[in-house]
Amino acid sequence: MLTVEMNERLTRVGPGTPCGELMRRYWIPIAASSQLLDNPVKPVRILGEDLVLFRNTKGGLGLIGQRCLHRLVDLQYGIPDECGLRCPYHGWLYDETGECTERPMEANPRGKFPKKTPAYPVEELGGLVFAYMGPLPAPALPRWDQFVWPNAIRQVAINVLDCNWLQCQENTGDPAHSVYTHGYFFKYVLEREGNADRMASQTHTLHTRTKWGVGIKDVTANTTPYGFEKFLVFSKELGAEKDLTRRHSNVIFPFYTNTGGPGAPRSDIQARVPIDDTHTLHISYQVYAAPPGVTAPKQDFIPWYAPPIRDENGKPILDYVLAQDALVWWSQGDITDRSQENLGRTDIPIILLRKQLAENIDRVEQGKDPMNVFREGSPEILFAAGKPPVGWTGDPATFLAPVVGQDFRRMYHKGFAIDDADRYGPATPLVADLHRAIEEASLSRAKVEEKEGELTSV
Repeated sequence: MLTVEMNERLTRVGPGTPCGELMRRYWIPIAASSQLLDNPVKPVRILGEDLVLFRNTKGGLGLIGQRCLHRLVDLQYGIPDECGLRCPYHGWLYDETGECTERPMEANPRGKFPKKTPAYPVEELGGLVFAYMGPLPAPALPRWDQFVWPNAIRQVAINVLDCNWLQCQENTGDPAHSVYTHGYFFKYVLEREGNADRMASQTHTLHTRTKWGVGIKDVTANTTPYGFEKFLVFSKELGAEKDLTRRHSNVIFPFYTNTGGPGAPRSDIQARVPIDDTHTLHISYQVYAAPPGVTAPKQDFIPWYAPPIRDENGKPILDYVLAQDALVWWSQGDITDRSQENLGRTDIPIILLRKQLAENIDRVEQGKDPMNVFREGSPEILFAAGKPPVGWTGDPATFLAPVVGQDFRRMYHKGFAIDDADRYGPATPLVADLHRAIEEASLSRAKVEEKEGELTSV
């Protein structure tokens, strides 16, 4: 458990708060680039600040305060210009630095105006828009592996959740929750809704996850250069099929988690971005990579979508994994009172997560850079695990990702997108085509290897 004071310290994100000042040291994903296709101006609320993201008519981006300095009109209704964004009321023009550069109909329309609206640097990477809201100079934008991996299909699932960001992020420090949340609870939901036939295949995710609950000896966590990793330790003596240490996903400080891995047929990096103290922008950045010899279909842009978490009657939708996660996050309340909790052995990674968060808040208060702030530039590719994957060749074009468990993650052509948010994704039909091509290439490769084996034995 945490004291009330420490809970406040780790959860509040407004200007001047300890955690808010920490978050302002990072490039924060605030939108998908494709969200600006239909309307190049978008209201954004991040870290308790109301802002407007816009793309000017030359393609440049800006992120400025939401209110015009003249009569406080909301600039989300502004008019993009070559050099910025104009207020729809009297045409006052703001550039990407927050300067008011033109005031039509005034005596000195282009004279320097004494006030600026808030403005923050923005950059694009991998179809996402990132903002930096901290002290300048800004650090380098980190090039995490999933954002830059070539020869892949991508799509971005975005939701606004009614709860504090840390409730979402603590989920990634909890490898044991899958047993019930995505196993037994999933089974209960399907049976209650009359969809038990969806469980018929043994490759359904719930069968894999319920098995993880048998024979757990320990839950452990280790720090990595970029966050931490966690493990489930199984014992045959306790009922597991064999003694085994199963590695779970990576946690990238401060608000990312990374499932799957670079080059995998399906992986994602999730960001739990604080909108304010009681709302979270949840981004699931989904990547479907093609192996050497298979070409992923070309995308003109990376699409975004909002997977529904409630039906038309307001009832929670619970028959896919991300929605199940969302339920257990927001059902803890606006901000969980961690002074009332009772932790167990499965919470060891969560304790490490909170420790890292508290330590890095302290670093900022001491005038130091926190973890994952890159001052000397970012490498071309940053592996979330803190090291290259097994079999890494140094070239993504020749790297064949190792085959891992959870077969459904590479069988979207056989309908297995239905059990997660991907089923709503606009790029999922393309992914199904890619997975079909991967399966065909894998079968061809296996035949060649078999033939070569026969020749060798002769």
